[in-house]
Order: sequence, then structure tokens, then C-alpha cells
Amino acid sequence: MAPRNRNPEAQNQPNRGGSIKPRIKPRVVKPLRLAKGVARLPEPGEAKNAGIETTEETDTIYGRQTVLAALANQRSLNRIWILPHLRYDPRFHTLLQQAKGNGTVIDEVEPQRLDQITQRGNHQGIAAQVAPFTYTELKDLISQAKSVSDQPVLVALDSITDPQNLGSIIRTAEALGAQGLVMPQRRAVGITSTVMKVASGALENFPVARVVNLSRALEELKEAGFWIYGAAANAPQSLHTIEKFDRPTVVAIGSEGEGLSLLTQRHCDFLVSIPLQGKTSSLNASVAAAMALYEIFRRRWSDKPQRVWSKPVDVD
Repeated sequence: MAPRNRNPEAQNQPNRGGSIKPRIKPRVVKPLRLAKGVARLPEPGEAKNAGIETTEETDTIYGRQTVLAALANQRSLNRIWILPHLRYDPRFHTLLQQAKGNGTVIDEVEPQRLDQITQRGNHQGIAAQVAPFTYTELKDLISQAKSVSDQPVLVALDSITDPQNLGSIIRTAEALGAQGLVMPQRRAVGITSTVMKVASGALENFPVARVVNLSRALEELKEAGFWIYGAAANAPQSLHTIEKFDRPTVVAIGSEGEGLSLLTQRHCDFLVSIPLQGKTSSLNASVAAAMALYEIFRRRWSDKPQRVWSKPVDVD
């Protein structure tokens, strides 16, 4: 494939820090004490607050919508803990019977047991132990995206460390119609139970590729015909001034504190900003991602006036 003319301005945009921060070797993770004789590894968000890093990922999900989505998609569940009255709820009963037939252990428990399992999370009466999340290979993600749309949209995340942000981005991207997400293995949160909870079932229908080198992944996406739009607060071009989004698109979102790294910016075709009128100078990563994705799909919908949005918006 012949090389395309890329936007030269994107090659010269500085990041907020003005340089690339050196990689720091992660410290050894020590267990956090829950009670006498009981310990667990911290979630990535907790590790960040404690000044440490970890790639350990939990395998417990909870909340009605999250577990329902896992059951409906026949995800491999080792064990389910559920309140007795909820087991025979019409929404769960048949799916639980199917899961039991596939070898899942169903435990009826008291609320206190669920509080213990979820560390007093908002479990809504149900939790499940799942196999570790299965990531998709980048080449498979590209193939899948192109098989469902001739103008697919993917999200690339540059070192997002907050599981709440990651879960929110996944939920928004899947709801708006994006085909998947790419994120780095190092210095970024993975798919944990917190991410699954916040994503509220979206991960059951949304592939995620985890790559060793994000810059190489962006180049591979370019070779596959994608154009990369990086969200940067200091970019001279506003998102709404882009003439069209009528081609395979990748939206690159930077980390919570530093934004897009200089190296990632250099691999973008366009750097775009979201214009702000207030005194607040920046947006939360998940909010920025939501606004960028909505603008892309809004522009596409406006090009097809016969298409009417008929699905009600569920806000919780």
C-alpha cells in the first residue's frame, strides 16, 4: 500500500510536559490487609494512589446488569453468588439454569457474604467469578471491525490508569457504535472487575486489544487504512472543524494527567482539540472520549437524514 500524505502539523505538536517521561521500573506489590489472616492485591486505581503499579487483575464481577450480560453471552463463569429471592427472578432463572448445566456452581448466600466477596461494592444481590478477560489480537480486531463496517471507528488509549475512566470509555464507545479499543500493556490499567462493573455489560460485545507498543499499533492501523485523530488540549485545530469523518477512524485519548505523549502525537494524522469556553482548562479522559466519539457519529448521522435514532437513552 502506497504511503499516504499525513498531516505535517501532527509531527510537531509538543505534549504538555514537553518531553517523554522515562519508564520507571514497577515496585513489588505488597498485599493490602483486609482482616487478620486475609489479604488481597490492590486494584490498579488503588495501586496508583499507593504509589505502586500492578498488572494483577481480579476475576470477580458483580451487579445485575454486568452479570446478566455475562450470562446472556455464555461467558465462562466458575461460580455465582446470589441472594435466594433473586435466583428465581425471571430475568435470571433461565440463564442460571443454563449456566448450571454448563458447570457453573450456584451459591445462594446472605447479603453479608456478598458484601465480603465484593468488598462492600454495589453488588445488587449477585456476583460471579469469571475466567480472566480474553483480549483480542490487534490484527483480529482490525479484521472484525472491517467486517461489520466499511468506516469502522476504534478507540486508542494512551496510558489510562483509572479503571473508572476505562470502564466509562468502553461503555460509551460500545453504545455509540464503535468497533473496539486498543490500549498498551504497560503503565495502564487492564480489564478488571471494576472496569467490567463500570462498563455495565458493554465488554461482552466489545473487543479490546492489548498491545506491547502503542506506537507500532498505530502504524499498523494506518497500514490497514485507518486515520488517527489524537485529542490534545493544545492542538490548533478544533474537532468540529474536521470536514468529514467518512473513512476508517481511530480516536486517540491520552492519560488523565499528561494527555497524549509526544511519541503518540507523532503517530497521529491530525491533532484536534475540544473547544472550551469556561475557566476549566481540561476535561476528564472519559468525558473527552465521549465528546469526540459523539461528534464523529453525529456528523455521520447528519449525512444520512433518513436514519432516525429510535433507541431510548438509558441514564443511570
